Amino acid sequence: MPQAARSTFSRPVFDQTITIRSNHAQRLLDRGFLLVVRALYGIDVVLRIIGDEEEMDQVEEIVGSLIGALAEELKAEHARLAQLREANGIGATPRYTNPKRITVHISSPQLAQYTALIEELDRLMTVMDALWLTGVLTNKQRADGAYQWRTRVLRTGREIIDIERRARKSAENRGKGQELSEVEDSVVAQEVSAQDSESEDPENGTQTPSPATDEG
Repeated sequence: MPQAARSTFSRPVFDQTITIRSNHAQRLLDRGFLLVVRALYGIDVVLRIIGDEEEMDQVEEIVGSLIGALAEELKAEHARLAQLREANGIGATPRYTNPKRITVHISSPQLAQYTALIEELDRLMTVMDALWLTGVLTNKQRADGAYQWRTRVLRTGREIIDIERRARKSAENRGKGQELSEVEDSVVAQEVSAQDSESEDPENGTQTPSPATDEG
């Protein structure tokens, strides 16, 4: 007999359109952003539906602390470089030749925080690039700084994915695997519309937004 169609899970979302200009921040969108989105949704919504309340509170606190601590460090570095920029009388902001615009369906508070983390890295890179283009930072200083901060955001994303996997395993060990699958199937495919509608750029092998989400 054919399976009965599963009901669609109706959840609250904010559709947030963001523009990421720097190459280093864009690379985070291409390297596992959708996996982090799904992990955060699993932590904030899916696993809470079927998991242990106390355990999931602890998981959410750990994830929130990870994102919050890195956000504060990014803001502090941004403020430091902004002071350096002001001290050198630099007022111009670089123009980026290929900004990327995507729409994220914000379906959990921590997804909003992680999206803001990538935006903060993009702002940091804008100041860093201004200092580099005007000769305040050397090529090595700019490359090392960009790599360091991009890697730290990427590492935080991987930690979030690992945390969600452990929480999922705990739920499965309690016999909740089937329930988890049923809930996920109804929600997880709709998280980032731009990711689903992007097409591959044959010239550089990267993904570019569809016309509906590209900058005009």
